[in-house]
Amino acid sequence: MDIIVVYCTVPEKKIAKEITKILMKHKLAACVSLIDKVQSVFSWDGEICEEKEFLMMIKTRRANYGKIKLVIEDIHPYNVPEIIALPIVDCSEDYLKWLVKETES
Repeated sequence: MDIIVVYCTVPEKKIAKEITKILMKHKLAACVSLIDKVQSVFSWDGEICEEKEFLMMIKTRRANYGKIKLVIEDIHPYNVPEIIALPIVDCSEDYLKWLVKETES
């Protein structure tokens, strides 16, 4: 089973919760961890910018990535939201079984 973690930063907790609620309702994620007080430093239009953001760590199946991306793009206020998928190269068998079970439609 191909499983991934999708990283997404958002400017407000309210937006993170809205995205999370939709993902969980539609079984697109087994778990979404919300990490507060992330300090992001990035280049935008030739300027170095700093923002306080929330980091969403979305644990899911690779097959759900396209739908997750659409949900984020629909709600996210940024012109170019961070939506990065990383493979999980190893995890416990019990966690894998749980993740698969929780993302079955």
